[in-house]
Amino acid sequence: MKRYIIIPLCIIAAATAACGQKNTGKTSGDWSEYNIGNVIFEDKAKGTEGSAIYAGIIKDPVAYISEQARDVLATLYYSPADSIPPVENIYYTLEDVEGISAKGDEGNDAFVFYSTRHIEQSFVDNDTAKVFFETRGVLLHELTHVYQLAPQGIGSYEDDRVNWCFIEGMADAVRVANGGFGPEDRPRGGNYMDGYRITGFFLVWLRDNKDPDFLRKFNASTLEVIPWSFNGAIKHIFGENADIDDLWHEYQVAVGDIKL
Repeated sequence: MKRYIIIPLCIIAAATAACGQKNTGKTSGDWSEYNIGNVIFEDKAKGTEGSAIYAGIIKDPVAYISEQARDVLATLYYSPADSIPPVENIYYTLEDVEGISAKGDEGNDAFVFYSTRHIEQSFVDNDTAKVFFETRGVLLHELTHVYQLAPQGIGSYEDDRVNWCFIEGMADAVRVANGGFGPEDRPRGGNYMDGYRITGFFLVWLRDNKDPDFLRKFNASTLEVIPWSFNGAIKHIFGENADIDDLWHEYQVAVGDIKL
């Protein structure tokens, strides 16, 4: 049975503004020969405007998806020798449906759809650069779901907020880290348990300001901190004196959401 992780409608990012840098920690291993799984692309929405727009910006979908997959892997892991969930096939489809995109799985196969209706909505003022920027960002998010690790010893994605927040926060963190969101897309305030961009921008701030390998260590903490928790992972990475609420407050002050 396929399980789907769905991302909600989000702000379309401006193509000229990027936030975060790629992989600023230890040099990630050579991913060029890593078996990312067979990428199988199918356009199930031929004849729609969104399908035509996609074909105009992505000339070789399989090569493009494969390239983004390697960027995701290099953000989440040190090298191909790390413990990485096996993926046999990635079925990527364009579909004429509501929503944006979702990732499902069945065994070692991953299924990702991308909505041509969302592509059409993203094609504001016939701005090809903007729709390309959004398409890449959405793809980075979904491919993170394909390769990321998951918390152990707690509830599932469907019924546990901590699990859900980790999964969605990391997916948007990888998107931020690879320039898939602009600075204007960072939500103000909130809490690190809010998931998606609120959590994602915070995690990248920790990478940029506390440990350049933080995202890799945070992902790996799911194998090392059982039962997993946000504060448990933070202490595992930064030491017993570290506290996630203190770091969140420091972050909020640093980005100007809290005035001292």
